[in-house]
Amino acid sequence: MSGLKDKLYEKIEAHRPRVKRLLSEYGDHVVSEVTVQQIIGGMRGIKSLITDISYLDPYEGIRYRGYTLPEVFEKLPKPPGSEMPYVEGLFYLLLTGDIPTDTQVADVVYDSINRRQLPKYVYEVIDAFPNHSHPMVILSAAVMSMQRESMFNLKYQRGMSKMDYWEPTYEDAMNLVAKLPVIGAYIYNKLYNKERIGYQDPTLDFGGNFAFMLGKEKPYDDVSRMYFIIHADHEGGNVSAHTGHLIASSLSDVYYSTSGMINGLAGPLHGLANQEVLRWIQELRTKMGDKLPSHEEMKDFVWKTLNSGQVIPGFGHAVLRKTDPRYQVQREFCLKHLPDDPLFEYVNILYDVVPDILREQGKAKNPWPNVDAHSGVIQWYYGLTQYDYYTVLFSIGRALGVLSNIIWDRALGYPLERPKSITTDMLEQIVGLKK
Repeated sequence: MSGLKDKLYEKIEAHRPRVKRLLSEYGDHVVSEVTVQQIIGGMRGIKSLITDISYLDPYEGIRYRGYTLPEVFEKLPKPPGSEMPYVEGLFYLLLTGDIPTDTQVADVVYDSINRRQLPKYVYEVIDAFPNHSHPMVILSAAVMSMQRESMFNLKYQRGMSKMDYWEPTYEDAMNLVAKLPVIGAYIYNKLYNKERIGYQDPTLDFGGNFAFMLGKEKPYDDVSRMYFIIHADHEGGNVSAHTGHLIASSLSDVYYSTSGMINGLAGPLHGLANQEVLRWIQELRTKMGDKLPSHEEMKDFVWKTLNSGQVIPGFGHAVLRKTDPRYQVQREFCLKHLPDDPLFEYVNILYDVVPDILREQGKAKNPWPNVDAHSGVIQWYYGLTQYDYYTVLFSIGRALGVLSNIIWDRALGYPLERPKSITTDMLEQIVGLKK
C-alpha cells in the first residue's frame, strides 16, 4: 500500500471501536429534537448525519479535520515558489486528520500523477456533446461513463468482506480525484478554448497541472489551488455532499455518487451563487456608468435595493455569523495580486458598506460577505469569463470532501440512509390541528 493508504488503514482501525461503542452503549441517547418548521423546511439544522471531515462553526467558519481555514493554508506544505498549498496535501488531511509532511505530500502527488490518464472513451463521450451543452452536464456524464472502471463494483461482485469495502473505494476515489482536473480542463478547452489541445505536465501538482492544461500562466496555479481547497467540503448536509453520501450509502460506487453530487451542485440554490454575484456586480458597474462610486453613492444604491425588496447577493449565510473565512482568503489574494481591478474595487466597496447597512436594517442574521461574493471576480480577472464553467471548478474541489467521506463511510460500515417520512395529515394531527 502507498504511504497515504497505510496511514488511512491505521486511522480506520483506531476509529472503528469508537463507532461500535457509541452504538452499543449509547444507541438510545437522544441527540436532537425536531420541529415542524424543520420537517417542512428541508430538515435544516437537524443533527442526523455524521462526518469527521469538516465542521461549519458559526463563528470560525469551516474547519477541516479541526483546523480552521487560516491554519490549513499556513500548515499545509506548498509547492516551491507557490503561495498556496498542495491540493494533494489537503486530501491527505481530509482522509487522515493529519497535516502531512513534504515527503508524504510528494508521495501522494506521485501516486496521483500515475492515475491521471483518461481512458480514450471518456474523451469520446465529451466530444460527442454539442458545443452549446452545459459544462456540468458533460462533467456528470464523463464521470458516470467511467463507472466501468470501478474496482469496488468488480470486487463486490466477486465477493468480499464488509470490513474491506473501504479499500477498493479508496482506489476508485484516488483514480477519480486524479482524473477530475483532466476532465474539467478538457471540457473547458472543448467549449471555450478550441485551439488548445490541453496537454498535461507530469511534473506538476494538482493545481499546477490544471492551470497548465488551461494555458494559464502564474499565479493562476495558485488560484486553482486556493479555489479547490476552499470549496473542498462544507459539512455533510449541504446538497452536494449529502447527495454523494446518500447515493454511496446504497453501495453505489464513487462514480455514481460523484456524478450525483455534481448534479446536485448544478442547482441554482447551491452551486450557482458565485456566478450570480458576479453578474450582479457587473450589472451594478454598468448602472454606475462604469465608474467607481464613492462610499456614499454605494450606500444610497444599497439602501434603494433593499427598500425595493431585493437582496444584496453574496452577503449572509445560513450558519455563519461572521465574514466567511473563504471570502477572507480570496480577499487577501486580491489585495496582493489585483488591487486595482475594477470588479475587485466594487467588491471592496461593498465589503466596506453593506454589513453596516444590513445591521441597521436588522433583517439579516449574518450581514457579512460569504465565499460567493468573491470567487467569480477572481476567475473573471484571470480570463475564465464563462459563467457556466464556475460550477465545474466547484465540483472538482467539492469531490475531495465528498470522496473522503465516502471512503470513511465504507470503512466504518455506515448503513443505507433511510429517513422516515410522514403525511401532512399526520403532521397536523401531531400539532393538534386534526383529531
